[in-house]
Amino acid sequence: MRSIGETAHASGLGVSALRFYDRAGVLVPVRVDPVTGYRWYGREQLEEARVLARLRRAGMPLADIRLVLAAWSGADTGLVRTLLEAHLRRLRTGLSEARGEFSALRALLDQRENDMPALHTAPTAPVHLSVPAPALAAALDAVRFAAGTDPELPMLGGILLDVDGDALHTVATDRYRMAVSRASVTGHDGPRVQAVVPTPLADAMRALLGGDEPVHLELDGDRVTLEAGDRQVAGRRLGHDFPDYRRLVHLPAGRRAVVDAPAFRAALETGPVHEHDDSTAELSVLEVPEDGTVTVCGTAETGPDRIAVNREFLLQALTAAAHDDLVLESTSSTAPLAIRRPDDEHTFSLLMPVRLED
Repeated sequence: MRSIGETAHASGLGVSALRFYDRAGVLVPVRVDPVTGYRWYGREQLEEARVLARLRRAGMPLADIRLVLAAWSGADTGLVRTLLEAHLRRLRTGLSEARGEFSALRALLDQRENDMPALHTAPTAPVHLSVPAPALAAALDAVRFAAGTDPELPMLGGILLDVDGDALHTVATDRYRMAVSRASVTGHDGPRVQAVVPTPLADAMRALLGGDEPVHLELDGDRVTLEAGDRQVAGRRLGHDFPDYRRLVHLPAGRRAVVDAPAFRAALETGPVHEHDDSTAELSVLEVPEDGTVTVCGTAETGPDRIAVNREFLLQALTAAAHDDLVLESTSSTAPLAIRRPDDEHTFSLLMPVRLED
């Protein structure tokens, strides 16, 4: 017999996926240790696990996967072939429909570009701001971890500086997480101005913010300049518009839990982790019930109070929050997990959940 870890490695299915398919009655191990609960699989089940992995990657519904495996070892392959062909037809139909919808969306985008030829505009006049160095440093530190690195999405490869009145919001996102912070500024009484600063320039700016005195920020066309005393760093902002983050951060109130950040970090670092077939990332499953507690769960079972997130992303969010007490807020297992400071409503991060099962 093979252990669950050996079966996972040899089949391409994650350990958590094997546990899920056991609970679903799709691939039940030959033996389960009555004391430890550890699963053992027969040699002949390895082929079934490999078939299951292929069907999962192909997106076959669980009900059909169940029938395919039930008929796989039989002499009559008619049912298996029929189910495979039916799923392939669904995929072809879905792809054809998706192509039609994307063609329509591209046409709408083309029309928008013709109607509004200059969506990205630089400030018509230089914008000068003064901001305390510690405040700007804290605002950059709170969001830097969430900046994107995907070369196909260059508009996310930086930190947004969003100046509106006496507030400077810093924002970063890589689609899977978003972080927002705010610093108070003086010197700007004009309309709202935005600039996406590439991460290398943002890091160079952060390196200048070691003192307590105010620093001066200038946005002049496509150029961004930061002056700190007799030192200066400057560079070009990204020539892309940042998505409207304000539409993404207004979530309905959910279950809230106040956590001791150092203790919660220790629980995450030493607690159980789970795998997901579509990712190499380690996941933490959190339970956030109505009673205001939060638990790092030992199983990947889902429920109305449970949410699975990338553990590394969550640890980075805790570090970026830089506070001993934090608020975790969860609306549902499919909504973002919010990490907030109890004393600062303007600094927070959102982590997209990961779905663990079909």
